[in-house]
Amino acid sequence: MLGLNRKDATLFLVVFALVLFAPFLLNPFPTESGLAQFNAGYPDLMQRFVIFGIFAIGFNILFGLTGYLSFGHAAFLGVGSYAGVWMMKLLTMNVIPAILISVVFAGLLSLIIGWISLRRSGIYFAILTLAFAQMCYALAYSVLTPVTGGETGLQLSLDDPRVIGASATPDGNIPVPHLFGLEMNDNTQLAMGEWVFTFSVGYYFAALLMLVAFYLAIRLFRSPFGMMLRAVKSNQQRMNYTGLNSKPYTLAAFVISGMYAGLAGGLMVAMDPLAGAERMIWTASGEVVLMTILGGAGTLIGPVLGAGLIKYLENILSKINKGVLEQWFAFMPDGLSDIMVTIIYPFVGKGWHLTLGIMFMLVVIFLPGGLVEGGQRIARLFRRKKKTAGSGDDPEHHPKPQPHVAE
Repeated sequence: MLGLNRKDATLFLVVFALVLFAPFLLNPFPTESGLAQFNAGYPDLMQRFVIFGIFAIGFNILFGLTGYLSFGHAAFLGVGSYAGVWMMKLLTMNVIPAILISVVFAGLLSLIIGWISLRRSGIYFAILTLAFAQMCYALAYSVLTPVTGGETGLQLSLDDPRVIGASATPDGNIPVPHLFGLEMNDNTQLAMGEWVFTFSVGYYFAALLMLVAFYLAIRLFRSPFGMMLRAVKSNQQRMNYTGLNSKPYTLAAFVISGMYAGLAGGLMVAMDPLAGAERMIWTASGEVVLMTILGGAGTLIGPVLGAGLIKYLENILSKINKGVLEQWFAFMPDGLSDIMVTIIYPFVGKGWHLTLGIMFMLVVIFLPGGLVEGGQRIARLFRRKKKTAGSGDDPEHHPKPQPHVAE
Protein backbone atom coordinates (compact mmCIF):
# COMPACT_ATOMS: atom_id res chain seq x y z
CA MET A 1 0.00 0.00 0.00
CA LEU A 2 1.54 3.32 -1.16
CA GLY A 3 4.93 1.64 -1.23
CA LEU A 4 4.77 0.73 2.46
CA ASN A 5 5.20 -2.70 3.97
CA ARG A 6 2.39 -4.24 5.94
CA LYS A 7 3.53 -2.99 9.33
CA ASP A 8 4.06 0.59 8.18
CA ALA A 9 0.81 0.62 6.22
CA THR A 10 -1.06 -0.51 9.33
CA LEU A 11 0.60 2.24 11.38
CA PHE A 12 -0.29 4.84 8.75
CA LEU A 13 -3.92 3.69 8.70
CA VAL A 14 -4.07 3.90 12.50
CA VAL A 15 -2.78 7.49 12.41
CA PHE A 16 -5.22 8.29 9.58
CA ALA A 17 -8.15 6.94 11.62
CA LEU A 18 -7.08 8.84 14.73
CA VAL A 19 -6.84 12.08 12.76
CA LEU A 20 -10.13 11.55 10.94
CA PHE A 21 -12.16 10.76 14.04
CA ALA A 22 -10.33 13.13 16.41
CA PRO A 23 -13.42 15.36 16.95
CA PHE A 24 -15.21 12.32 18.39
CA LEU A 25 -12.27 10.75 20.24
CA LEU A 26 -11.25 14.00 21.94
CA ASN A 27 -14.77 14.75 23.20
CA PRO A 28 -15.53 11.74 25.44
CA PHE A 29 -17.60 13.69 28.00
CA PRO A 30 -21.00 15.38 27.50
CA THR A 31 -20.97 19.14 27.07
CA GLU A 32 -22.83 19.82 30.31
CA SER A 33 -20.81 17.30 32.30
CA GLY A 34 -18.43 18.40 35.02
CA LEU A 35 -15.70 16.48 33.19
CA ALA A 36 -16.27 18.41 29.94
CA GLN A 37 -13.26 20.57 30.75
CA PHE A 38 -11.08 17.56 29.92
CA ASN A 39 -12.46 17.48 26.37
CA ALA A 40 -9.94 18.52 23.75
CA GLY A 41 -12.07 18.35 20.63
CA TYR A 42 -12.26 22.05 19.87
CA PRO A 43 -10.62 23.31 16.63
CA ASP A 44 -7.84 25.44 18.09
CA LEU A 45 -6.39 22.65 20.22
CA MET A 46 -6.80 19.98 17.54
CA GLN A 47 -4.91 22.22 15.12
CA ARG A 48 -2.11 22.55 17.65
CA PHE A 49 -1.96 18.78 18.00
CA VAL A 50 -1.28 18.21 14.30
CA ILE A 51 0.90 21.30 13.73
CA PHE A 52 3.25 20.47 16.59
CA GLY A 53 3.07 16.86 15.48
CA ILE A 54 4.63 17.98 12.17
CA PHE A 55 7.24 19.97 14.10
CA ALA A 56 8.14 16.91 16.21
CA ILE A 57 8.19 14.53 13.22
CA GLY A 58 10.72 16.77 11.52
CA PHE A 59 12.88 17.09 14.62
CA ASN A 60 12.84 13.31 15.00
CA ILE A 61 14.33 12.93 11.52
CA LEU A 62 17.43 14.71 12.80
CA PHE A 63 17.61 13.61 16.43
CA GLY A 64 16.01 10.18 16.17
CA LEU A 65 17.99 9.02 13.14
CA THR A 66 21.36 10.78 13.44
CA GLY A 67 21.54 11.41 17.19
CA TYR A 68 22.35 15.10 16.66
CA LEU A 69 20.51 17.05 19.36
CA SER A 70 19.50 20.51 18.17
CA PHE A 71 18.34 23.20 20.58
CA GLY A 72 17.68 25.69 17.79
CA HIS A 73 14.76 24.32 15.81
CA ALA A 74 12.44 27.06 17.02
CA ALA A 75 14.37 29.44 14.75
CA PHE A 76 13.04 27.61 11.69
CA LEU A 77 9.53 27.60 13.12
CA GLY A 78 9.71 31.35 13.67
CA VAL A 79 11.24 32.15 10.27
CA GLY A 80 8.54 30.08 8.60
CA SER A 81 5.88 32.04 10.48
CA TYR A 82 7.33 35.42 9.52
CA ALA A 83 7.68 34.41 5.87
CA GLY A 84 4.08 33.18 5.80
CA VAL A 85 2.69 36.42 7.22
CA TRP A 86 4.69 38.52 4.75
CA MET A 87 3.36 36.42 1.88
CA MET A 88 -0.19 37.10 3.07
CA LYS A 89 0.56 40.81 3.42
CA LEU A 90 2.15 41.19 -0.02
CA LEU A 91 0.60 38.56 -2.30
CA THR A 92 -2.56 36.71 -1.28
CA MET A 93 -4.53 35.37 1.66
CA ASN A 94 -4.51 31.93 0.07
CA VAL A 95 -2.61 29.69 2.48
CA ILE A 96 -0.79 27.64 -0.18
CA PRO A 97 1.78 30.33 -1.19
CA ALA A 98 2.28 31.24 2.47
CA ILE A 99 3.04 27.63 3.41
CA LEU A 100 5.34 27.11 0.45
CA ILE A 101 7.38 30.23 1.18
CA SER A 102 7.57 29.24 4.84
CA VAL A 103 9.11 25.89 3.92
CA VAL A 104 11.56 27.52 1.49
CA PHE A 105 12.80 30.18 3.92
CA ALA A 106 13.12 27.68 6.76
CA GLY A 107 15.06 25.37 4.44
CA LEU A 108 17.47 28.15 3.45
CA LEU A 109 18.10 29.17 7.05
CA SER A 110 18.60 25.56 8.12
CA LEU A 111 21.09 25.09 5.28
CA ILE A 112 23.18 28.01 6.56
CA ILE A 113 22.97 27.07 10.23
CA GLY A 114 23.48 23.38 9.54
CA TRP A 115 26.53 23.96 7.34
CA ILE A 116 28.21 25.82 10.20
CA SER A 117 26.94 23.81 13.19
CA LEU A 118 27.62 20.37 11.73
CA ARG A 119 31.34 21.08 11.80
CA ARG A 120 31.03 19.99 15.43
CA SER A 121 29.14 17.16 17.10
CA GLY A 122 27.80 16.27 20.52
CA ILE A 123 27.36 19.02 23.07
CA TYR A 124 29.23 21.51 20.87
CA PHE A 125 26.68 21.04 18.07
CA ALA A 126 23.80 21.50 20.52
CA ILE A 127 25.32 24.72 21.91
CA LEU A 128 25.92 26.09 18.40
CA THR A 129 22.30 25.53 17.38
CA LEU A 130 21.13 27.10 20.62
CA ALA A 131 23.34 30.13 19.98
CA PHE A 132 21.99 30.56 16.46
CA ALA A 133 18.40 30.31 17.68
CA GLN A 134 19.01 32.95 20.34
CA MET A 135 20.65 35.19 17.75
CA CYS A 136 17.58 34.84 15.53
CA TYR A 137 15.34 35.61 18.50
CA ALA A 138 17.35 38.72 19.40
CA LEU A 139 17.32 39.93 15.81
CA ALA A 140 13.57 39.40 15.49
CA TYR A 141 12.89 41.07 18.85
CA SER A 142 14.93 44.21 18.36
CA VAL A 143 17.24 44.73 15.37
CA LEU A 144 14.82 43.61 12.64
CA THR A 145 11.77 45.31 14.11
CA PRO A 146 10.69 46.83 10.75
CA VAL A 147 10.54 43.30 9.33
CA THR A 148 9.32 41.31 12.33
CA GLY A 149 7.25 43.82 14.27
CA GLY A 150 9.47 43.49 17.32
CA GLU A 151 7.78 42.66 20.62
CA THR A 152 4.28 43.35 19.24
CA GLY A 153 4.73 40.76 16.50
CA LEU A 154 4.01 40.79 12.78
CA GLN A 155 0.34 40.86 11.83
CA LEU A 156 -1.96 41.84 9.00
CA SER A 157 -3.33 45.35 8.59
CA LEU A 158 -5.90 47.14 6.46
CA ASP A 159 -3.26 48.95 4.40
CA ASP A 160 -1.36 45.83 3.28
CA PRO A 161 -0.37 46.11 -0.42
CA ARG A 162 -1.85 42.74 -1.33
CA VAL A 163 -1.40 41.92 -5.04
CA ILE A 164 -4.04 39.20 -5.32
CA GLY A 165 -7.20 39.94 -3.39
CA ALA A 166 -8.41 42.97 -1.49
CA SER A 167 -6.71 44.44 1.56
CA ALA A 168 -10.08 44.71 3.31
CA THR A 169 -13.47 43.04 3.10
CA PRO A 170 -16.58 45.05 2.10
CA ASP A 171 -17.46 45.49 5.76
CA GLY A 172 -14.01 46.94 6.52
CA ASN A 173 -12.37 43.91 8.16
CA ILE A 174 -9.10 42.16 7.40
CA PRO A 175 -9.59 39.15 5.08
CA VAL A 176 -9.42 35.67 6.57
CA PRO A 177 -6.86 33.05 5.41
CA HIS A 178 -8.48 30.68 2.95
CA LEU A 179 -7.84 27.73 0.68
CA PHE A 180 -9.17 28.80 -2.73
CA GLY A 181 -12.14 30.49 -1.07
CA LEU A 182 -12.62 27.95 1.73
CA GLU A 183 -11.93 29.90 4.92
CA MET A 184 -9.75 28.26 7.55
CA ASN A 185 -12.02 29.30 10.43
CA ASP A 186 -15.12 27.73 8.91
CA ASN A 187 -16.54 24.96 11.05
CA THR A 188 -19.62 22.79 11.36
CA GLN A 189 -21.13 21.48 14.58
CA LEU A 190 -22.87 18.15 14.99
CA ALA A 191 -25.11 17.65 18.04
CA MET A 192 -25.65 14.06 19.17
CA GLY A 193 -27.61 13.94 22.41
CA GLU A 194 -25.56 15.64 25.10
CA TRP A 195 -22.46 15.79 22.92
CA VAL A 196 -21.50 18.54 20.47
CA PHE A 197 -18.76 17.78 17.94
CA THR A 198 -17.01 20.50 15.90
CA PHE A 199 -15.53 19.87 12.45
CA SER A 200 -13.13 22.60 11.33
CA VAL A 201 -11.79 23.28 7.84
CA GLY A 202 -8.50 24.49 9.30
CA TYR A 203 -8.03 21.35 11.36
CA TYR A 204 -8.62 18.93 8.51
CA PHE A 205 -6.35 20.93 6.19
CA ALA A 206 -3.55 20.84 8.77
CA ALA A 207 -4.28 17.17 9.46
CA LEU A 208 -3.99 16.35 5.76
CA LEU A 209 -0.55 17.97 5.63
CA MET A 210 0.45 16.10 8.78
CA LEU A 211 -0.52 12.80 7.16
CA VAL A 212 1.59 13.69 4.11
CA ALA A 213 4.50 14.64 6.38
CA PHE A 214 4.10 11.41 8.33
CA TYR A 215 4.02 9.33 5.15
CA LEU A 216 7.18 11.01 3.85
CA ALA A 217 8.86 10.38 7.19
CA ILE A 218 8.01 6.67 6.94
CA ARG A 219 9.49 6.48 3.45
CA LEU A 220 12.60 8.31 4.61
CA PHE A 221 13.04 6.03 7.61
CA ARG A 222 12.88 2.92 5.38
CA SER A 223 15.05 4.31 2.58
CA PRO A 224 18.79 3.78 2.03
CA PHE A 225 19.21 7.42 3.07
CA GLY A 226 17.59 6.59 6.40
CA MET A 227 19.93 3.63 6.82
CA MET A 228 22.91 5.94 6.28
CA LEU A 229 21.58 8.28 8.96
CA ARG A 230 21.26 5.35 11.36
CA ALA A 231 24.86 4.45 10.57
CA VAL A 232 25.85 8.00 11.56
CA LYS A 233 24.06 7.58 14.87
CA SER A 234 25.52 4.14 15.48
CA ASN A 235 29.19 5.02 14.86
CA GLN A 236 29.97 8.04 12.73
CA GLN A 237 33.72 7.69 13.17
CA ARG A 238 33.72 4.11 11.90
CA MET A 239 31.55 5.21 8.98
CA ASN A 240 34.11 7.86 8.07
CA TYR A 241 36.90 5.27 8.25
CA THR A 242 35.16 3.29 5.50
CA GLY A 243 35.61 6.25 3.18
CA LEU A 244 32.04 7.52 3.32
CA ASN A 245 31.63 11.21 4.02
CA SER A 246 28.81 11.53 6.54
CA LYS A 247 28.53 15.33 6.41
CA PRO A 248 26.28 15.52 3.30
CA TYR A 249 23.87 13.06 4.92
CA THR A 250 23.70 14.91 8.23
CA LEU A 251 23.33 18.26 6.47
CA ALA A 252 20.50 16.89 4.33
CA ALA A 253 18.78 15.55 7.46
CA PHE A 254 19.21 18.94 9.15
CA VAL A 255 17.68 20.79 6.20
CA ILE A 256 14.76 18.37 5.88
CA SER A 257 14.12 18.71 9.59
CA GLY A 258 14.22 22.51 9.30
CA MET A 259 11.76 22.42 6.40
CA TYR A 260 9.34 20.40 8.53
CA ALA A 261 9.63 23.12 11.18
CA GLY A 262 8.96 25.75 8.51
CA LEU A 263 5.86 23.84 7.42
CA ALA A 264 4.62 23.90 11.01
CA GLY A 265 5.29 27.65 11.19
CA GLY A 266 3.42 28.23 7.94
CA LEU A 267 0.43 26.26 9.21
CA MET A 268 0.38 28.34 12.39
CA VAL A 269 0.07 31.44 10.22
CA ALA A 270 -2.59 29.79 8.08
CA MET A 271 -4.72 29.25 11.18
CA ASP A 272 -3.89 32.59 12.82
CA PRO A 273 -1.98 35.16 10.70
CA LEU A 274 0.30 36.41 13.45
CA ALA A 275 4.01 35.83 14.05
CA GLY A 276 6.02 36.81 17.11
CA ALA A 277 9.60 36.49 18.31
CA GLU A 278 8.48 34.26 21.20
CA ARG A 279 8.20 31.37 18.75
CA MET A 280 11.98 31.47 18.34
CA ILE A 281 13.00 31.53 22.00
CA TRP A 282 15.08 28.66 23.38
CA THR A 283 12.22 27.23 25.46
CA ALA A 284 10.29 26.59 22.23
CA SER A 285 13.24 24.55 20.96
CA GLY A 286 13.34 22.66 24.25
CA GLU A 287 9.64 21.88 23.94
CA VAL A 288 10.06 19.92 20.73
CA VAL A 289 12.92 17.99 22.37
CA LEU A 290 10.54 17.03 25.19
CA MET A 291 7.86 16.02 22.69
CA THR A 292 10.21 13.69 20.86
CA ILE A 293 11.72 12.07 23.95
CA LEU A 294 8.36 11.65 25.71
CA GLY A 295 6.85 10.00 22.65
CA GLY A 296 9.88 7.94 21.72
CA ALA A 297 12.90 9.25 19.81
CA GLY A 298 13.70 7.27 16.68
CA THR A 299 10.17 5.87 16.38
CA LEU A 300 7.64 6.92 13.78
CA ILE A 301 4.54 7.67 15.81
CA GLY A 302 6.29 8.62 19.06
CA PRO A 303 6.85 12.32 18.30
CA VAL A 304 3.18 12.72 17.33
CA LEU A 305 2.09 11.19 20.63
CA GLY A 306 4.54 13.33 22.57
CA ALA A 307 3.34 16.51 20.86
CA GLY A 308 -0.27 15.64 21.60
CA LEU A 309 0.47 14.89 25.25
CA ILE A 310 2.35 18.13 25.92
CA LYS A 311 -0.19 20.30 24.11
CA TYR A 312 -3.00 18.57 26.00
CA LEU A 313 -1.35 19.23 29.35
CA GLU A 314 -0.61 22.82 28.36
CA ASN A 315 -4.19 23.60 27.35
CA ILE A 316 -6.18 21.42 29.75
CA LEU A 317 -4.23 21.21 33.01
CA SER A 318 -3.34 24.90 32.86
CA LYS A 319 -7.05 25.79 32.98
CA ILE A 320 -7.66 24.00 36.28
CA ASN A 321 -7.53 26.72 38.92
CA LYS A 322 -8.22 26.68 42.63
CA GLY A 323 -11.94 27.33 42.11
CA VAL A 324 -12.27 24.24 39.92
CA LEU A 325 -10.47 22.11 42.51
CA GLU A 326 -12.75 23.40 45.26
CA GLN A 327 -15.78 22.33 43.20
CA TRP A 328 -14.27 18.87 42.69
CA PHE A 329 -13.76 18.26 46.40
CA ALA A 330 -16.84 20.09 47.64
CA PHE A 331 -18.42 16.76 48.70
CA MET A 332 -15.67 16.27 51.30
CA PRO A 333 -15.59 17.80 54.77
CA ASP A 334 -14.17 21.32 54.77
CA GLY A 335 -10.83 20.47 56.33
CA LEU A 336 -10.22 17.46 54.08
CA SER A 337 -11.22 19.32 50.90
CA ASP A 338 -8.81 22.14 51.76
CA ILE A 339 -6.00 19.61 52.21
CA MET A 340 -6.74 18.00 48.84
CA VAL A 341 -6.82 21.37 47.10
CA THR A 342 -3.53 22.37 48.74
CA ILE A 343 -1.85 19.12 47.61
CA ILE A 344 -3.06 19.13 44.00
CA TYR A 345 -3.02 22.85 43.21
CA PRO A 346 0.79 23.11 42.70
CA PHE A 347 0.52 20.54 39.88
CA VAL A 348 -2.20 22.25 37.83
CA GLY A 349 -2.99 25.75 36.61
CA LYS A 350 0.21 27.78 36.45
CA GLY A 351 2.10 24.83 37.93
CA TRP A 352 1.33 22.40 35.10
CA HIS A 353 5.03 22.51 34.14
CA LEU A 354 5.74 20.71 37.43
CA THR A 355 3.50 17.84 36.31
CA LEU A 356 5.25 17.81 32.94
CA GLY A 357 8.67 17.77 34.61
CA ILE A 358 7.77 14.84 36.87
CA MET A 359 6.32 12.95 33.91
CA PHE A 360 9.44 13.59 31.84
CA MET A 361 11.67 12.41 34.69
CA LEU A 362 9.67 9.19 35.12
CA VAL A 363 9.71 8.48 31.39
CA VAL A 364 13.48 9.00 31.13
CA ILE A 365 14.11 6.72 34.15
CA PHE A 366 11.59 3.93 33.55
CA LEU A 367 10.68 4.25 29.84
CA PRO A 368 13.72 5.44 27.87
CA GLY A 369 11.82 4.61 24.69
CA GLY A 370 8.97 6.94 25.63
CA LEU A 371 5.26 6.28 25.26
CA VAL A 372 5.90 3.90 22.37
CA GLU A 373 8.02 1.66 24.60
CA GLY A 374 5.28 1.75 27.23
CA GLY A 375 2.73 0.61 24.66
CA GLN A 376 5.06 -2.15 23.47
CA ARG A 377 5.55 -3.42 27.02
CA ILE A 378 1.80 -3.54 27.61
CA ALA A 379 1.28 -5.36 24.30
CA ARG A 380 3.95 -7.92 25.18
CA LEU A 381 2.37 -8.44 28.57
CA PHE A 382 -1.03 -9.18 27.04
CA ARG A 383 0.52 -11.50 24.44
CA ARG A 384 2.37 -13.37 27.16
CA LYS A 385 -0.82 -13.80 29.19
CA LYS A 386 -2.72 -14.94 26.11
CA LYS A 387 -0.01 -17.41 25.21
CA THR A 388 0.05 -18.74 28.76
CA ALA A 389 -3.72 -19.14 28.79
CA GLY A 390 -3.64 -20.83 25.39
CA SER A 391 -0.89 -23.26 26.35
CA GLY A 392 -2.87 -24.35 29.39
CA ASP A 393 -5.74 -25.51 27.18
CA ASP A 394 -3.57 -26.93 24.41
CA PRO A 395 -3.96 -30.72 24.28
CA GLU A 396 -0.37 -30.99 23.04
CA HIS A 397 0.78 -29.92 26.49
CA HIS A 398 -1.18 -32.80 28.04
CA PRO A 399 0.03 -35.93 26.18
CA LYS A 400 -2.06 -39.05 26.42
CA PRO A 401 -0.68 -41.68 28.77
CA GLN A 402 1.25 -44.37 26.91
CA PRO A 403 0.26 -47.98 27.47
CA HIS A 404 2.58 -49.91 29.78
CA VAL A 405 4.68 -52.42 27.97
CA ALA A 406 6.03 -55.30 30.05
CA GLU A 407 9.72 -55.86 29.68
